[in-house]
Amino acid sequence: LNLANPSAAFRWWRLPSDGIGLARMEFVVSNHIKVHPMALIRFDELKDSAAKAAIAQLTRLYYYDKKEYFVDRLARGLARIAASQYPRPVIVRMSDFKTNEYAGLLGGAEFEPDEENPMIGFRGASRYYSPRYREGFALECRAIERLRNHLGFENVVVMIPFCRTVREADNVLSIMKENGLERGRDGLKVFVMCEIPSNVILAAQFSERFDGFSIGSNDLTQLTLGVDRDSAELADLFDENDEAVKWMVRTVIARAHESGAKVGLCGEAPSNDPEFAAFLVECGIDSISVSPDSFVRVRKRVSIAERSGPTS
Repeated sequence: LNLANPSAAFRWWRLPSDGIGLARMEFVVSNHIKVHPMALIRFDELKDSAAKAAIAQLTRLYYYDKKEYFVDRLARGLARIAASQYPRPVIVRMSDFKTNEYAGLLGGAEFEPDEENPMIGFRGASRYYSPRYREGFALECRAIERLRNHLGFENVVVMIPFCRTVREADNVLSIMKENGLERGRDGLKVFVMCEIPSNVILAAQFSERFDGFSIGSNDLTQLTLGVDRDSAELADLFDENDEAVKWMVRTVIARAHESGAKVGLCGEAPSNDPEFAAFLVECGIDSISVSPDSFVRVRKRVSIAERSGPTS
């Protein structure tokens, strides 16, 4: 399953899923925390008096330490999702807001640059080691460490989004280690999103650093074809079934498996197109993660494809 909303987690627990392939941290941040983490860290320096008053109101009862508000609320929100599937794996993607989305959080406008194209800008892994956000990422790591080691949800797997280069992967893993999240320690697995052509081209090198990949078909299609996925003018060109995109998917699965890494897919393509689900089965993908409303339909299609065997 793909899940984001902690409040809805127990609505779907009876579905015969093998876990959660994508739990979006940013939903918890935007709906349950509502504050930019750097605004909590730099609370005393905030210039926006209205935002400062709103943050003070949100944190007034139990959180003298404003940073603890972020860590506690995030850990508890994710715990509801992890509990709904325990002991099955729950893959939690670290924050992947774009700069314009971060700016919309309380106090966020003071900490975010203006970008012409946030979709391929300062997002994902690049934020985690940047001076602009490094302390905010440390709070995310503290929340995951609490979730796994104090609340007991060792079924949680961490996933890094939009990791452009191998060097960037090393930077992020180093910072995670500094903040109590070391790959392999206490059984911690770390996955990476495969949504950039470099992740496919250098799949063997990424496999040395991560336990698995999760293909984000939307971004991978966008960056393979050079199509802005939000552009209505280019909608006809955005196609996960394009041969170039399918080559990317087929290739990363093969290369990852050669290196002993697992591969899943958490994009919308299998939900929208049953034939794409069959294509993934043919490629030998390890898991497919979809929204709850399409789960039964896609699972049936996967079962048919598995019984049919290879088509070529």
